[in-house]
Amino acid sequence: MKVIIEQERTREFEQVEDIVRQAFLGERFSDQTEHRLVKRLRESRAYVPELSLTAKLPSGELLGHILLTKAQIVEGEKSRETLALAPVSVLPEHQGKGIGSALIGSALERAKELDFLSVIVLGHPGYYPKFGFEPAIRWNVHAPFEVPEEAFMALELVPGALYSVSGVVRYADEFSS
Repeated sequence: MKVIIEQERTREFEQVEDIVRQAFLGERFSDQTEHRLVKRLRESRAYVPELSLTAKLPSGELLGHILLTKAQIVEGEKSRETLALAPVSVLPEHQGKGIGSALIGSALERAKELDFLSVIVLGHPGYYPKFGFEPAIRWNVHAPFEVPEEAFMALELVPGALYSVSGVVRYADEFSS
């Protein structure tokens, strides 16, 4: 299946929110509000339009979406910018076909092209390591809430980017709204 990955367009916002809603229906660890989170993040200072990507068929039919937003790794008075990968969404009938992987790979490549240094994700420890993610504890980087260490991961987009960085991730306020 040929899928086109490109920057989300304003006219697609509502359709993307519906895709996000559908993607998380029935997910055990979901509060079913991820689509509202996407909408809030688009209106935040953390939003990077170039890192809000869609996956679509050549016909234009939307199948999925990914969003990376700015976050901070904070220790005392020191702060280092990172990106938060959340959420990645694929319509249920198209899951398991590599669309999520294509979205993640494209988003990480674009983030690197935009000179971002690292990305954090709270996700399945059996899935994200194939993209290079490792437990964030390796760099003494912690989630701002209680999560299993193996599920909170980081990726250096530039080798050594997290060297001598430690602290707690501060997500955009919109994550807790």
